[in-house]
Amino acid sequence: MAAKAVILRVAVLAAAFVAAPAFAQTNDPNLSQKQIDCLNRTTAAGGGCDKDGGAKNGAGTPGAATSGAVFLPALIVDLFPNSPAPAAPQTPAPSNGTSSSNGSNSAPPPAPTPSGPVTVPQGLNLAEPPRAVVGEFVPDEVLVTVDGDAGVVRQIANSFGLQVRSQRQSRLLGTTLVRFGITDGRPVGVVLAQLAADGRTQRREPNHIYSLQQAAGIVNYAFDRIALDAGQASGENVRVAVIDTGIDDTNPALAGVIADQYDAMPNVPIEKRDHGTSVDGLIAGVGPLEGMAPGARIYHARAFEGGKSTMDVILSALDWAAEQNVRIINMSFVGPKNDLLGTACRNARAMGMVLVAAAGNNGPKAPYGYPAAFDGVIAVTATDAKDGLMPQANRGAYVFISAPGVEMVAPSGAGSDVVTGTSFAAAIVSGAIANLIHAAPDRSADEIEKALAATAKDLGPKGRDNDFGYGLLDIKAAGAAKE
Repeated sequence: MAAKAVILRVAVLAAAFVAAPAFAQTNDPNLSQKQIDCLNRTTAAGGGCDKDGGAKNGAGTPGAATSGAVFLPALIVDLFPNSPAPAAPQTPAPSNGTSSSNGSNSAPPPAPTPSGPVTVPQGLNLAEPPRAVVGEFVPDEVLVTVDGDAGVVRQIANSFGLQVRSQRQSRLLGTTLVRFGITDGRPVGVVLAQLAADGRTQRREPNHIYSLQQAAGIVNYAFDRIALDAGQASGENVRVAVIDTGIDDTNPALAGVIADQYDAMPNVPIEKRDHGTSVDGLIAGVGPLEGMAPGARIYHARAFEGGKSTMDVILSALDWAAEQNVRIINMSFVGPKNDLLGTACRNARAMGMVLVAAAGNNGPKAPYGYPAAFDGVIAVTATDAKDGLMPQANRGAYVFISAPGVEMVAPSGAGSDVVTGTSFAAAIVSGAIANLIHAAPDRSADEIEKALAATAKDLGPKGRDNDFGYGLLDIKAAGAAKE
């Protein structure tokens, strides 16, 4: 009997090692969205998927090629694409962020990091198949929403051999968000599958990494291309949140523009300020580098350093933005699909906020860029002074509208620079929408989105297409459109 028990145990361990390729990480641009969903087992009961995780015949290319193979995650485009790729951002120590003024910040303090070693319980079961994690992510962390208080969080950590690195109440998620650390080298996909066995865990996601989207008498040509009279442009008192790098608030273009600031990663020193300064300036800059919506009030959340951020930091910034009662949130960054981010965006839209995001600069064959590809988010691609598409722009059915974003002069650091990227096209759209809200404050997010789609100047193939979306933004026509 003892021999049989030993043989059975060896067989179980061997089966576990055979299953290891299911933890493969892939950002293969040749995969369809259907195949990605199949890899993640997001379709109901795996419907439409074959046993290898790909789409069944008739639902796309079979996914057998992904079985038994490990794909290295493709690098998401960095802030400076010609520079060496930076390492993943330092994950901030447990913190609820800091605001430069009296912004609301009522989240409870996070639990301290355990001082001793974490003991991993033996015999943990997988409640679902291990997930193939798509995109770039922090390799030793998971994000979990928990139904319970700090005591429940500690119980879950002890039960699954995890470390509580931070926890807070999320307004947009409507629950407690916990960042658990994995200290024993288990793959993220395995830990997510193990946590699914505990009914107190509501959502379980990787801590994905996101990247800013900048590709390497001053009058911005954008005014002319989107039919916005520079002399009449105004976003006076419209509240716009920007989630980006730190900014140089000594830049003359930002004088009187910043209503409040929040640092979602206060334990990481600020080294780069150019990208955030450019985005804020294009939206609401003053002086020679006037933005699209002078008079708008910018609520700036610093959530990026070195062109990178993580999901938990971005969610903290989004929650802060929601507490400021902003009308528009500008998200000039791109990363993998993440259910927590999707929920936050959906709830922000339900609260009446207009969400604007960069479509991405990763090229025509790149996977969909998020948050832009979520429903209810206006995905913006970039065009040049002649309405030509920026070659490195992402393509896909999620692209909603086009706007100038190639070789534009914008504030940068303490001065100015020529900038290119869907990041800046998104800023142009955010500023333009601020004009619409200033002119008609009661206009809803749904009404604004419909007006933009109905009045855009068609570019490319007739109708909405994967390159230009509905076409080039025409803010004059959108403002005149009947609600």
